[in-house]
Amino acid sequence: MEKLKGKRKQVMTIGGIVAAIVIVIFGWYEWSHVSTDNAQIQAHTLMLSSKVSGIVMEVLVNENDVVKEGQVLARIDSKDYNNSLRQTEAELESAKVKFRDAETNYHRMSELYKKSVVSRQQYDTAEATYRELNKRVVAIQAQVAQAQLNASYTEIKAPSNGVIARKSVEPGMVIPVGQPLFGFVDSSERWVVANFKETEIAHIEKGKKVSIDVDALPGKDFHGEVESLSPSTGAVFSLLPPDNATGNFTKVVQRVPVKIKLLDLTPDDIMKLQAGLSANVTVRVR
Repeated sequence: MEKLKGKRKQVMTIGGIVAAIVIVIFGWYEWSHVSTDNAQIQAHTLMLSSKVSGIVMEVLVNENDVVKEGQVLARIDSKDYNNSLRQTEAELESAKVKFRDAETNYHRMSELYKKSVVSRQQYDTAEATYRELNKRVVAIQAQVAQAQLNASYTEIKAPSNGVIARKSVEPGMVIPVGQPLFGFVDSSERWVVANFKETEIAHIEKGKKVSIDVDALPGKDFHGEVESLSPSTGAVFSLLPPDNATGNFTKVVQRVPVKIKLLDLTPDDIMKLQAGLSANVTVRVR
């Protein structure tokens, strides 16, 4: 009986020690880390549109297609733009011919004027014609450059490696300038924006180590570091910022966006980390 009591006492002592160790470890972890589940994966996203209007002749990609930088996504009818380019190029050649004649005449008049063979008025006329045609050539060269750009804009290309997230164009559509055609997600990098409570950011600084768990990828741990803290809370730039001057003030704990750089990502990781996924973020602050 005494032995049984001794064993119970020993077990209780060991259990108390283990519990104390667990409490200490848990307390240390809570003291040295801050966490939030109010975080999302972010990426460079944009809507691709056309810089020229026209009829869509071809659409060469579908939603969720992986594309390379410079890959043609769609083509607009280029006949009008090519005709305009040829016309301005012809005008440029004609202007150059006239300019060369005026240049030759100007130099000849300059020599004759020095020898007092021609009058000052004839010399001034030749010089004015030469300078005017020179400016005209420069102006038409600019028109040719713009026409070349407009012709090139009939091909809508991917700005970088990425994925087509949305397609809003079909062959035969007449599109105006600036109409969104493709939703595009860049595949060069991913980062996390975590919204921490204002009471938790005192020790969050640039360079602090971060661990990230993504809800959509259970069992996969990601690592990162704090890149920057927003200079304002999320409420400041909301659609309807709170107005506390009405007298009906209720204190609400604000959230501060923290940008976290993800480290050591592979191309496969980037493809799996879709923009907008929810994440759990833990920052070691001590």
